[in-house]
Amino acid sequence: MLICQIERFLRTTRMSRTKFGRLSVGDPRLVSDLRNGREPRAAMTKRIEGFMTGYLAATAENTIHVR
Repeated sequence: MLICQIERFLRTTRMSRTKFGRLSVGDPRLVSDLRNGREPRAAMTKRIEGFMTGYLAATAENTIHVR
């Protein structure tokens, strides 16, 4: 379920729900609306999933591994 993926992403990145909505689809109320039952269309779902994948990949590239 998309909202579960988003919630996990928010916990992992410590990103606020409004920032996530603005950055992913330009809607700061996105996460609140999804929590309240909003069903996104397929195109929006792909856009959200693409944002999360890209953000995590970019974050992983910029992480310095200290041993």
